[in-house]
Amino acid sequence: MGDNQSEFLRFMGHRSFARRLTLSTLTGRPIHISKIRSTSPTNPGLAPHDVSFLRLLEAVTNGSSMQISYTGTTITYHPGLITGTIPGQGAAEGDIIEHQLPTNITRGITYFLMPLCLLAPFAKAHMNIRFSGPGVITSATETGDVSIDTFRTAILPLFGLFGIPPARIELRVLQRSCAGPGGKGGGGIVEMRFASQVRLPKTLHLNRSPGRIKRIRGVAYSTGVSASNNGRMIHSAREVLNAFSTDIHIAAQYDQAPLVSTGDKAGSKRRLGIGYGLSLVAESNATGVIYSADVVVPPGGGEVPEEIGKRCAYQLLETISKGGCVTQSSASSILILMAMGSEDVGRVRIGRDVLGTEDMVDLARDLRTFGASSWGLRDVESDDSGDIIISVKGTGVGNVGRKIA
Repeated sequence: MGDNQSEFLRFMGHRSFARRLTLSTLTGRPIHISKIRSTSPTNPGLAPHDVSFLRLLEAVTNGSSMQISYTGTTITYHPGLITGTIPGQGAAEGDIIEHQLPTNITRGITYFLMPLCLLAPFAKAHMNIRFSGPGVITSATETGDVSIDTFRTAILPLFGLFGIPPARIELRVLQRSCAGPGGKGGGGIVEMRFASQVRLPKTLHLNRSPGRIKRIRGVAYSTGVSASNNGRMIHSAREVLNAFSTDIHIAAQYDQAPLVSTGDKAGSKRRLGIGYGLSLVAESNATGVIYSADVVVPPGGGEVPEEIGKRCAYQLLETISKGGCVTQSSASSILILMAMGSEDVGRVRIGRDVLGTEDMVDLARDLRTFGASSWGLRDVESDDSGDIIISVKGTGVGNVGRKIA
């Protein structure tokens, strides 16, 4: 491929950085991103989580190349083939890739898992990765990432709608961790084994009524603090939710805080990632409709468990009230898989407030830039919900690494 600059798709800024790299890898289109935090007086250029994500992409692809400018504010990326975990190619320990996250990361582990799960169905082999190191945060974060519990119960099941069986996706949390001081680092350990590779994602038709909520599930987690915090969060959440549903079950999960090396010469360690939080998921009687909410105590503390439980319950009710069949946290993954699917028109029903966000507008523009067709939008006429139906025509990108069965 020549060095002709016009071959690159050009973007500016650090927003949607991981998503643009993911789309580039899926479609095979090289990209050039400039002005990455160029106005920041203290930390211009790529943040630690951006660099770590680039290393992860390098590990799960073959032939990817990237050039980063001296200041880190500009990057060009040539995508390679999505190989997954092939022994001998980056897989350090037999069949699993070890990926270490450094201490100064402020994003949750789902920041890395979300794009990985979009790449994994199109990989040549299984995608097996273990995240460890002092930067792994499994809880929700103040930077907007959902917790590992919400990811497992509210986002992974949606892959089944595309013919990617969730039963073949295994997510193990070997060590939990909340964000450390200043929101940085954690020390958790998470393993993902993704064995669902497909030729093409199925066309999705999720344009019916979202139905009624039939049950609410959740996980209250405490790391390195008294296990009684779990009971207090569950109790205050139930006080709000009992009026709406009788089928509520919230599990309690207690872990010791992880021991993380302080990096001094004496080799001393400290407990990091102390905190507590709550993840709630509401399932509708319509297949594939799941709403979620996530609240975690701030890294500096200062909020009692009762407050966290109540806030999470109200957040769940607010998410349900926005309507549609997909939520803010799962919408972009669903729309990207629809765009990558077979060349047929899929439809999804989405709430006006979910669609009308800056993130969704950015996604529509990005998909268009990468060659996907524009979305068709129309109002739902069968009721007065105000929801919108998005029609997405698949581009038939499919899995080039797999033989057609």
